[in-house]
Amino acid sequence: MKLTILGGGGFRVPLVYGALLGDHADGRVTRVVLHDVDAGRLRAIARVLAERAAGVPDAPEVTATTDLDEALRGADFVFSAIRVGGLEGRADDERIALAEGVLGQETVGAGGIAFGLRTVPVAVDIARRVARLAPDAWVINFTNPAGLVTEAMSRHLGDRVIGICDSPVGLGRRVARVLGARPAEAWVDYVGLNHLGWVRGLRIAGRDELPRLLADPVLLGSFEEGRLFGADWLRSLGAIPNEYLHYYYFNREAVHAYQEAGRTRGAFLRDQQAGFYAGVADPAVPALELWDRTRAEREATYMAENREAAGAGEREADDLSGGYENVALALMRAIARDERATLILNVRNRGTLAALDGDAVIEVPCLVDAHGARPVAVDPLPGHATGLVCAVKAVEREVLDAARSGSRTAAVKAFALHPLVDSVNVARRLVDGYTAVHPGLAYLR
Repeated sequence: MKLTILGGGGFRVPLVYGALLGDHADGRVTRVVLHDVDAGRLRAIARVLAERAAGVPDAPEVTATTDLDEALRGADFVFSAIRVGGLEGRADDERIALAEGVLGQETVGAGGIAFGLRTVPVAVDIARRVARLAPDAWVINFTNPAGLVTEAMSRHLGDRVIGICDSPVGLGRRVARVLGARPAEAWVDYVGLNHLGWVRGLRIAGRDELPRLLADPVLLGSFEEGRLFGADWLRSLGAIPNEYLHYYYFNREAVHAYQEAGRTRGAFLRDQQAGFYAGVADPAVPALELWDRTRAEREATYMAENREAAGAGEREADDLSGGYENVALALMRAIARDERATLILNVRNRGTLAALDGDAVIEVPCLVDAHGARPVAVDPLPGHATGLVCAVKAVEREVLDAARSGSRTAAVKAFALHPLVDSVNVARRLVDGYTAVHPGLAYLR
């Protein structure tokens, strides 16, 4: 079975390959094709993978190419993990937004819109090529903003593109652990959009244990989201929000923390990864060892500004091991082997949330088998959550319209309508600022 990884020179690709190395069942991946526009990054990651596979019998064969059509042709699965504009683009997104006093995070607020405007045209081109060159392939989208990009690709691939994110999985795992349950035995009632969802229940042996958690301030203070949001606010919500909702519920504090930081997250990752790729270019440097050290630092500093603003302390050791690669592999295995699984995924709504149309991509538990992923029916969201979901989905639709039409007016509207951008004038300045620095936005007119 052939797996193509787009963005194959990306830093987190070794996580995916490492997960593949532990799979020795029938129907496993035997060939991995890495595609990237940067040949140097491809060589670096190929070195890490070679060291990781050393001594592993029947490790999947790895090849690398900068030819997109060659990479896609004949693929059974395509993992899309691209970053249009690179980490320099992310750093610019953050810097320009923060200069206007608004959030520049890569998936939330102004930064997420800018990233989406750059990424959607490229993702749509990939979707069209997949439909032509590998019509039977399943596309698993890692590319952020994951829900928005998945929706853009679904207009050309239908249900054969599925978005993934490790945030809901990590949240469900933490809640189950606090309640003394094995995550595999818990049903997580989670619903929303990508990076905008809530755990509303956690059923163990048919019993919802979330009320017990919400009633216990000690338990609430014992895991990351409890410390990040505070016990009182979680009890007010009657739910546990995805960590990214901290940007909404505590926006002023988050923006202030990012403005006070010495470097933005994007700038930190840009500099850190530049050091990694430069180091791996030296054949005398052990590539896997350097990658491991760099990854540990990356994970430990994730959302550090938010945790500092909330006084939430350091990340727990169990949350430093990644996770999205396991979601991707579980999804791929369920489809390839027709092994029924339940996973939280980004899929088309199909009536699951009445407030949104059927083609809107949402993030909910899904049943997965050889026919793909089907969303599980969920209870309606409360009014405050419905309002936020509908507002952000409206912004995503404006981004898609701007990317399709090249309309600068639609781009301004996307920024202006976002709940975290508080002025039409700010929206106009953001579009001016982003188009001035990003070649990938030259299509806006």
